[in-house]
Amino acid sequence: MKKHPLTVRQLVLAAMFAALLAVSGQISVPMVPAPITWQTLVVMLSGLLLGPRLAFISNMVFIALVAIGAPLLAGGNGGIGALLGPTGGFVFSWPLAAMLIGWLVEKIASRGEIRIWHLLMVNILGGIILIYLIGVPWLMAVTGLDYNLANLTKTCFIFIPGDLIKAVIGSILAVAVYRADPELRPKGKRMKEENQQMISS
Repeated sequence: MKKHPLTVRQLVLAAMFAALLAVSGQISVPMVPAPITWQTLVVMLSGLLLGPRLAFISNMVFIALVAIGAPLLAGGNGGIGALLGPTGGFVFSWPLAAMLIGWLVEKIASRGEIRIWHLLMVNILGGIILIYLIGVPWLMAVTGLDYNLANLTKTCFIFIPGDLIKAVIGSILAVAVYRADPELRPKGKRMKEENQQMISS
């Protein structure tokens, strides 16, 4: 299927979420081995509001900016060295997480009404489980930690309650945005194709 070019509105939204991702990284609580930030909340929201393609692009723009040295990560870090450090796996997982969230919520939208618990499940799958599946093994490999209960608690389990709170907040905010701006409400592949046919006819 031919991909349609991005509109000015979509490009602005992608840039806005890349900026939000940068700003949210500057509000952090120092922790070992990774600080607590609001960035995963922004990743979740980008998937819920932008759709899979645009959410992926937005998060990739953020990573590209960090790669060229922009100090956008927690603590004002940036550069290739920061991306390849212990927390790099979490950062590299964000575009995939946002894309998965966007894809799942479109699938749900194509089957009927979207409810908050739908969004919560999607956020948990894409915004927590997928991120941890990529980020934690990367962190373990870079730091040389063993896979035991103490290390998994320190690198993973201790962050789950906070991420669950972000998943809930993201779900509530997304529903509010859907009501305020119906254009950002996921319509599913079938409905998108119907809308495009109506526009072109």
